[in-house]
Amino acid sequence: MNINLTLIGQMIAFICFVVFCMKYVWPPIIAAMSEREQKIADGLAAADRASHDLELAKEKAVERLKEAKEEASSIIDSANKRAGQLVEEAKDAAVVEADRVKASAQAEIEQETNRAREQLRGQVAALSLAGAEKVLGSAIDQEAHNELVEKLASEL
Repeated sequence: MNINLTLIGQMIAFICFVVFCMKYVWPPIIAAMSEREQKIADGLAAADRASHDLELAKEKAVERLKEAKEEASSIIDSANKRAGQLVEEAKDAAVVEADRVKASAQAEIEQETNRAREQLRGQVAALSLAGAEKVLGSAIDQEAHNELVEKLASEL
């Protein structure tokens, strides 16, 4: 057995094996690897897009939260202003009502005062007539001297 012939036979078998592998084994392996590489690249791109979208969503959420806080603040401010206006309107209405009640009471007091004065005038006139009657010693006809009594009562 010749070593050279064995070596040449092994080389031919190895070359046949390499050709067989290159023709039938490597293409599916290379296709599977490139497909896997493409899937990984797509996954990384999708992860980058998702990360970017997440950042945009966070920014939008922060912006919307800021807008909501500003809107809530403006609503609270307008509610406080409206509450102040309502308090002022209530105060003004209370003052107007108090003035009306005061004027009504003042008018009622004035009427009562006038009634009391009229009653007092009548009593003073009756007392004056009674006193004059006693002083003169004769009866005074009240109906006859009614004009004189009214004049005297109006002077008082």
